[in-house]
Amino acid sequence: MFARYCRLCGYNAIYVCDTDEYGTPTETKAMEEGCEPEEICKKCHTLFFYHYIYKEVYDWFDISFHEFRRTSNPQQTQVCQDIFNKLTDNEKNEDKLIFEDAMKQHYCRTCQSFLADRLVEGTCPRPTCNYDSARGDQCEKCENLLDSTELKDPKCKVCRNTPEVRDTDHLYLNIPSLEEELVKYTNTTSVAGSWSQNAIQATNAWLKEGLIPRCITRDLKWCVGGTRFSMFGSTRLLGNISITSCYTSDWEKWWKDPENVEIYQFMGKDNVPFHMIMFPSSLIGTGENWTKMKTISVTVYLNYEAGKFSKSKGVGVFGNDAKDTKIPSEVRRYYLLTNRPEVSDTEFTWKDLQAKLNNELLANLGNFINRVLIFIAKPSGLGYGSIVPDAPNAESHSLTKVLAEKKVKLKQGLKTAMSISREGNCYLQASQFWKLQKEDPASFYILASLLEPFMPSFSVEVVKQLNCEFLLSLNEEVKLFREKFAGSQADRNVKSDEGGAKKLTDQLKKTKLADARKHKASKSAGSGKSGGATETEGTSTKEL
Repeated sequence: MFARYCRLCGYNAIYVCDTDEYGTPTETKAMEEGCEPEEICKKCHTLFFYHYIYKEVYDWFDISFHEFRRTSNPQQTQVCQDIFNKLTDNEKNEDKLIFEDAMKQHYCRTCQSFLADRLVEGTCPRPTCNYDSARGDQCEKCENLLDSTELKDPKCKVCRNTPEVRDTDHLYLNIPSLEEELVKYTNTTSVAGSWSQNAIQATNAWLKEGLIPRCITRDLKWCVGGTRFSMFGSTRLLGNISITSCYTSDWEKWWKDPENVEIYQFMGKDNVPFHMIMFPSSLIGTGENWTKMKTISVTVYLNYEAGKFSKSKGVGVFGNDAKDTKIPSEVRRYYLLTNRPEVSDTEFTWKDLQAKLNNELLANLGNFINRVLIFIAKPSGLGYGSIVPDAPNAESHSLTKVLAEKKVKLKQGLKTAMSISREGNCYLQASQFWKLQKEDPASFYILASLLEPFMPSFSVEVVKQLNCEFLLSLNEEVKLFREKFAGSQADRNVKSDEGGAKKLTDQLKKTKLADARKHKASKSAGSGKSGGATETEGTSTKEL
């Protein structure tokens, strides 16, 4: 949404992302299939195939990346090794920025390998938690970061045997020696970049607790450049740079020009320490004039039907699930953006999705657009003679100015855009239509433009006379989707084997748009509104 907004404003902006193919997930999948990690990514299945599955989902959601790549590319190796070499050559206060030291780590005799944090599961050591399925890097229940050696009753995730703790040598980044410059950066940029409050709190918590050296290598078979080197545990941090270099050979004009380039990053709160501490530290330590992140937008958690989304347990509705429901991406984009957990946790529920569909997309936005389109189609003098008026000086419109002032408040931005249709409905209800033609001919077109970052295909349809019949038919399907996506993916597979999924699919196919229209028309007729006026809310919704 923010990338689309920047383009509409005429900014020279690029939007990059990647699938991180190095690290523990790849190693785990290779162990399960009995092959090498690199082989996994070269085959037309698993992670390599996943990259294209992800791309299909992102395309369906109208996600407009300039470059979406895999981290297992030559540019990634070059960027990582270049930064590593510069860190190795530099010193701070006579201290080496890269040094070697031993650490305690779980070793599995059965698998004959050291286990990365994510490959160890056990009981959370926090007395107030004691969650029995905590991962070695973080407890999913209490959300605390962990060291795998802290877990009680640890088990190897692959073979389920109990590992032992051994010493192993690793390379560390000496972050404490960079603390002065790091604190200066965060204090200055958090104000200049209007960081979200949860980003500031998370960063300050790490700084207050005290910085420690961070391990930047992993005991993995396949990492950057075929070595055990894995910068900061995840090459995705430097993937931001390497994927930009895949997009343009002039990548340094973006990443080494802080006076003229601003970086905006979006992430969940559990990624804050990596991007706010480790990433800038690595750039500062090179001694080069890097473009560092200016503004960060951090979300907390989106829960699912009174529980938690869990990729590892298959609980929730994921990208390919969303695509398969046939609910248009615009509806999901709208719902997820209005429900974005910017300050506190929010919850995805099918009932709430249905309510927003009815009360906001249908009754508010759909009703307003339908009424205005009917008016536009009226002959000149009564309407616009089927010619949409121009929108001169759209950037000077009062509501546009308000939107521009709300920096990186995605949820509020969508509310502002939707308020135009809400105000428009009130205006149409309270005034004669001929006044709209003379006093504010451009607001409707501005509405379509403002909604484009949030619901791009929908905006295209608006200017094509708006064909929105799917909104009506979806109301009959929400209950079925709630039943279909209850429980875990394993539960759903059982249902599918028993014919449950086929039954649901058959039911969806039998859902008729005519029934939805009949239901909506009956509801409108019983609302006390006059059926004789063609521009009443009930009638126009029915015609939509």
